[in-house]
Amino acid sequence: MIVKHYFTGKIAHSSYIVAGSGTCAVIDPRRDVDLYIEEARALGVRITHILETHLHADFVSGHLDLAERTGARIYAPASADCAFDHAPLQEGDSFSLEHLRFDVLETPGHTPEHIVYLVSDTTRASDDPVALFSGDVLFVGDVGRPDLFPGRARELASQLYDSLHLKILTLPDHVEVYPAHGAGSLCGRSMSSKWTSTLGYERRHNPALQIEDRDAFIASLTSDMPPAPDHFARCSEINRAGPALVASLPAPEALRPQAFSRRLADRQPVLLDVRNYDAFAGQHLAGALNIGLAGNLPTFAGWLLPPDAEIALVADDPLQVAEAVTWARRVGIDGINACLEGGLNAWANAGLSTVNLPVLSAPGLHERLGGDGHLVLLDVRAEAEFAEEHIAGAINIPAPDLRTRHNELDPSRPTCVICSTGNRSGMAASMLKSYGFADVTNVAGGMTGYAAAGFSKQCRVCVSPHGARVPMEIDLDVEII
Repeated sequence: MIVKHYFTGKIAHSSYIVAGSGTCAVIDPRRDVDLYIEEARALGVRITHILETHLHADFVSGHLDLAERTGARIYAPASADCAFDHAPLQEGDSFSLEHLRFDVLETPGHTPEHIVYLVSDTTRASDDPVALFSGDVLFVGDVGRPDLFPGRARELASQLYDSLHLKILTLPDHVEVYPAHGAGSLCGRSMSSKWTSTLGYERRHNPALQIEDRDAFIASLTSDMPPAPDHFARCSEINRAGPALVASLPAPEALRPQAFSRRLADRQPVLLDVRNYDAFAGQHLAGALNIGLAGNLPTFAGWLLPPDAEIALVADDPLQVAEAVTWARRVGIDGINACLEGGLNAWANAGLSTVNLPVLSAPGLHERLGGDGHLVLLDVRAEAEFAEEHIAGAINIPAPDLRTRHNELDPSRPTCVICSTGNRSGMAASMLKSYGFADVTNVAGGMTGYAAAGFSKQCRVCVSPHGARVPMEIDLDVEII
C-alpha cells in the first residue's frame, strides 16, 4: 500500500493517491488534475477509482476532469444526490482495490452527506484497518466546522458529535488519519500545521475531542467561527452538479492595449489586477480590483468576484496569467476571458491613462498619525487579528466586508489602510477607490512592519505562517508529492 500526499497551498487542501501494485485511487482531487496523472504514470499504476468524501465547499473538485481523462469510476456519498455518473456509497458499503479494502462510514456533521473511507490492507490484516481518509470531519488538531448551512449549525454539530464519538473514536489508536485540509483552511478553526496524524494521538490531544459533553461540544462549534467566504455557498452545488471540464474552458484572450481598452469600454467586465500591491500602487488601470498573487488570491477571488461575471485580467506576464486563471478556477471563478498583453508596460507605451495609489512605510504612517487627527486609519484584518494587536484609534472593517460597510466611512477624509503585510490592505484600498474615496493610502508591510519598526507589539496571529482563524496572506502554495 502506497499513500502519496499532495498539499495545495492558499486553500490548504490535501488530496491523496492510494496505490496497489498496478492500480490506484485518487481521494478528494483538486480541479487541475495533471499532477495525479503524472504521478500515477511515475508509479506505474492506472487510476481506476476517484473517491469523494463530501461535496467540498471551499474548492471545485477535479472528479469529472479526472474521470474524463482516465476512465476511472467516481465514488461519492449516495445522500449527496450527485447529478453525474458515479457509484453512490452509504454506511456499510465496501469495495476493493487489489488487496486494499475500503469500508464506508457515513459521518455527517461538517456537511450533511459526508462519508469517510476506512482502508485495510488484507495482505497484512483483513480485520484491522490501517488508514482513515477523514475528509473534513476530522483534522489534525481540529474537527470540521458545522456552520456552513444556514439555520442548521446546531443540528450538524450534534451529528458531528455522533460521527466522531460513535464511529470514528471507536476505531483503534494505530489508524492513520489523512484529512482533506491542513492549517490555513477555513473549513475548521484551529487545524495543526502537521498534515497527518494517528487516531490515538488525536484522541489524546485534539482539543475538540476532549469535549465529552454534547451540549458543550455544540456550543464550542457554533460560536467564534472564522468568516466563511462567499464561494463556500456555491462550490458544494457546483461539485454536486458536476463542474465544467477544465478542457472546455477557453484560455483568456491576450489583447493588445488598444483592444483591451475597447473591451473594457464595450463590455465593462470586472477588471482584476493580480500584481503585487507595490506594483499596483505604482500604476494601474482606474477601477481595477487588486488581488495579488502574493496573497491569498483564490480565497479572496472566491469571496469578492461575482461568480458569473466576465473578468479582464492584468498581470505582469503570461506565467502570472496562467497562475491566476488556475487559482481562480479552483474556486469556481471561470470568467477570466481576456488579459492585457504586455502588461502595464505595453499599456503605458501605448499612451493610455493610468492612476496610482500612494503607499506609506511604517515610519511614514507613524508620523502621519501624530498629525491633526483628520486621518482615518482603517484596519482591514479579521476580527481575531485586530483583537490580538492594533493601533489605537484604528477602525476595524475586514476587507471583504467593505462591500457592504464602506458607507460607514467618510469618503472625503484621507484614509490609510493597514492589514498584516500590505496585501489585503492593497486590495481594500483598491475597493475604496472604486467606491469614490479620493485620498486613500496603503501601508506597506502592515502591522508586521509597524511592529518591526518598534511602534507596536507584534501580532502573533499576523505573523503565524500556519494560522487557521483568518485567510492567509503569505504564500503557502507548497505541493507535497
